[in-house]
Amino acid sequence: MSIVFAAISPHPPIILPDVGSLKDRAQVKDTIESLEFLGKKFQEVSPDLVIISSPHPDWGFNVPLFFLAKAFKGKIETFLIGIEPPEFYFEEGKKAYKKMDKNKKYALISSGDMSHCLKEDGPYGFQPDGPKFDKELIESLKKKDIANILKLDDKYPEAGECGLRSFCFVLGILDASGLDWQPGILSYEEPFGVGYLVANFKLLKKT
Repeated sequence: MSIVFAAISPHPPIILPDVGSLKDRAQVKDTIESLEFLGKKFQEVSPDLVIISSPHPDWGFNVPLFFLAKAFKGKIETFLIGIEPPEFYFEEGKKAYKKMDKNKKYALISSGDMSHCLKEDGPYGFQPDGPKFDKELIESLKKKDIANILKLDDKYPEAGECGLRSFCFVLGILDASGLDWQPGILSYEEPFGVGYLVANFKLLKKT
């Protein structure tokens, strides 16, 4: 068994060509281009199975899959995130790794948006916790500081995010895998008051 692809994807329906207007999609150009880049990476590694986690059904799964796995014909396993603490989903990720088929190639997709409280005219108005949460999560990812990522829910309770637990689930899988994973931030945008993060994990075997 091997993990050949792992990524973080936002899931706003507005980035879909049949939902968002040209004007709307122009404002998230970097996000769309990053997802299209990841879609090419996904095709290159030809996974057998996809595991995708999301706090929302429907668009939470469908939006990332549209960009990353549009032509994928295998079996897709979905994991719906609830309201338990981030630590719970990190441990659930570790359990999920133990159940993975040792003879298959896996792609991991963590679907979720960052803070929804980044602007006064955003979906939940502005909260100071919002930009603080987004900035610290990105910096913690770069440093691979999982311990701090697991604490962000308590540190910034008013951030209004929806992706943290989904991210922690995939981080749990990666942690259990023993791979040397290196996160690369491809883009981050927040034109509508919601943070959209796209990240690609470089996966290497530990020497």
